[in-house]
Amino acid sequence: MGKKVVIVGSGISSLALAVRLKSKNYDVHVYEKNSTYGGKLEEFKLGEFRYDFGPKLFTMPQYLLDLFRISNKNIEDYFSYKKLNISCKYFWKDGKELNAYVDRERLIKEFVSKFRVNEKNLRNYLSNSKKKFLITKSIFLDNSLHKFSTYLSLDTIKGILNIFKLNLFTSLNSLNQKTFTDVKVVQFFNRFATYNGSNPYKTSGIMSMIQHLEHDIGTYMPVNGMNEIPSSIYKLAKDLGVKFYFNSQVDKIIIKNKFAVGIEVSSKKIDSDIVVSNMDVNYTYERLLVGIKKPKYLENYEPSSSALVFYWNMNKSFDELKLHNVIFSDNYFEEFDYIFNKKLIYEDPTIYISITSKVVKSDAPKDCENWFILINAPHDSGQNWEEISKKLKKDIINKLNKILKVDISKHIEMERILSPKDIEIKTLSKFGSLYGSSSNSMNSAFLRHPNFSNQIKNLFFCGGSVHPGGGIPLCLKSAEIVSKII
Repeated sequence: MGKKVVIVGSGISSLALAVRLKSKNYDVHVYEKNSTYGGKLEEFKLGEFRYDFGPKLFTMPQYLLDLFRISNKNIEDYFSYKKLNISCKYFWKDGKELNAYVDRERLIKEFVSKFRVNEKNLRNYLSNSKKKFLITKSIFLDNSLHKFSTYLSLDTIKGILNIFKLNLFTSLNSLNQKTFTDVKVVQFFNRFATYNGSNPYKTSGIMSMIQHLEHDIGTYMPVNGMNEIPSSIYKLAKDLGVKFYFNSQVDKIIIKNKFAVGIEVSSKKIDSDIVVSNMDVNYTYERLLVGIKKPKYLENYEPSSSALVFYWNMNKSFDELKLHNVIFSDNYFEEFDYIFNKKLIYEDPTIYISITSKVVKSDAPKDCENWFILINAPHDSGQNWEEISKKLKKDIINKLNKILKVDISKHIEMERILSPKDIEIKTLSKFGSLYGSSSNSMNSAFLRHPNFSNQIKNLFFCGGSVHPGGGIPLCLKSAEIVSKII
């Protein structure tokens, strides 16, 4: 048996890291304060309806499949998924609709037939988004940005030589306005800033590469729901011999002579050669590393956006809706001004609706649907979320009534509401921000907290609050990067 590794938390990044290290013969132990694994990918029941607590979008499945490959296990014994034909359906209040096909040619045809868009410009935009991803993948996703060796690689040199092709120094919105004349098309491509909790009017134009992940590589859905992702990795980890300890809140990371040597759980000291924290990096310093100075930029960073979520048991099915749906705001700029500057939710917000029962039929009773409604929200800074959610619910229902031409309120049988404050408490994500820091500036976009400590030896960090960022693919890559460094 190799060195002992203790991992704090059992989110998807922890689970993936546990598998990677166990496959390298480390002795891996995972401690979790909750009664189960999965973090933001946990599932729950609301009456007879099943819901995934958090993320609904599954892209880049190869990062998940890789865990089974390195473990010499047959993925079919653990996990099954399907590719979607339409990644998302979009609605505007004036009646315009767009099916965002995963197939590029069908997507282009859809845009050209419904909007004032120059086909050549669109093709160039999509191709350039793919090129940006390929140029930066090795530097940003596959390795630590904080290791000098990363900058000596051939891929990094190529990236530097192509820096002016990345649109680093213009905002995503400026890039999109320069490329497209139709405001709805601009709005469509601006939306991808929300995939890492950022403002399209501030974040770098390099973020246009995010759409490539969805429309070129593809959008997928596990056949048993999003919780199948952590469930399959957990089962794999258990089969490999990883040890899990639930209802075990870590109170302290033990430091001796600038080395991490273990953790403390309920006053009990647990020795370890290596410690990895998957807790929000801010809370890791504030709660587990008391006395260790937090890096200065963590004191002044801009948190990403959060969300206000409604889970609705619907006693009706809606054929016009897909698995993923977006009903846009009429004033996108105003919406993001409210989120990031006024720290409020705009009265006409963009509405995201995910209905997993469209794919996982058992998630809702026959002729019913499980609606997960997410509204982009500011991080928690003391707002009255109960009051905000009451008003927001009315605004959402009024907007949906006009789009779907039906009284939605008559079909809501049961609901649960999740505010940014609830997200903070439930997931220990500081301020309830979904992605740690926003990517509204160059520093926050590319220089997140490293996956290792500059102060403490044998202490590492994984998960959405550190490099390379939040979301399922990046959390899986975070685990890979930490595994490489260890």
